[in-house]
Amino acid sequence: MVGVSLSLRSIKVIPWFALCFSLSAEKIRVASFNLQNYLIMDRVVEGKWKRDYPKPEKEKRALRAILKEVNADVVAFQEIGKRPFLNELWMDLNVTNGPIYPHAIWMPPGDPEEVRHLALFSKIPFRAIRMHRDFEFPYFGGRKTPDRGVLEVTFESNGIKWTLFNLHLKSKWTERKDDPEATIRREREARAIRNYLRKSNPPQSNPLYLVVGDFNDHRNSAPLRRFLQVNDTVLTSMVPCEDSRGHRWTHHWGKADSYSRFDYILATPQMLTRQVAGSAKIVDGPHSILASDHRMIFADFQF
Repeated sequence: MVGVSLSLRSIKVIPWFALCFSLSAEKIRVASFNLQNYLIMDRVVEGKWKRDYPKPEKEKRALRAILKEVNADVVAFQEIGKRPFLNELWMDLNVTNGPIYPHAIWMPPGDPEEVRHLALFSKIPFRAIRMHRDFEFPYFGGRKTPDRGVLEVTFESNGIKWTLFNLHLKSKWTERKDDPEATIRREREARAIRNYLRKSNPPQSNPLYLVVGDFNDHRNSAPLRRFLQVNDTVLTSMVPCEDSRGHRWTHHWGKADSYSRFDYILATPQMLTRQVAGSAKIVDGPHSILASDHRMIFADFQF
């Protein structure tokens, strides 16, 4: 909080009145975290193949430790299972003494076969919630929609409304040989979501919003470029998150031992002016290695 006030000495300078004022700001920490299959599935656990097995407890403990350490006001999740898994995480945070999030959203996907969902915890109340599952786009002669949809949540901080969009774009796994690594589908998906953002939040209106989540692609890829700019119009910019060593990777693929930056916080020009300098971080340390194959990203914004 920033405070400014006049001292009693100033009253002597202008004795016929006393002027006192204060300026206050509300700081909001926003985080995004891909929880890596917080659900029941076939998986390898300590070198052994397990069928229909939940996320191991040591991974859950590690991600709870990260949530407690970062203590974000709003945290967007990707790759959580059905609603009971979100309830479990919420209850476990209460048992481990926080952080406590009185507000939670779980979003069913557009594809009924999809088992990985979007969700969100928040310390501040929601002003509006929209769950988008119908952003259609052309794909090899047919029509598709984003498998996991888009979660749109509007907040109000210090009397200022702002919006967060949580997404999880198509992975690089594909069934089509004519679309290696699902690059075409991911770009079409990004374009459809971007078109909605432009229509609902025209750039000329100086909107305040963030787009966060797992984009499953690199910063110079076509899907990322769709969100950043159209011709000469800047839509959003990447918030420059980095870890304690200055590294910017957010995803580790163990099979290939490769490191990539797939998770982003994108901010509109007006929203970017509210970012607190030096606050954009990628969580590293021993807990981040255990909790997920993705690392949490977060940044602070001032209202």
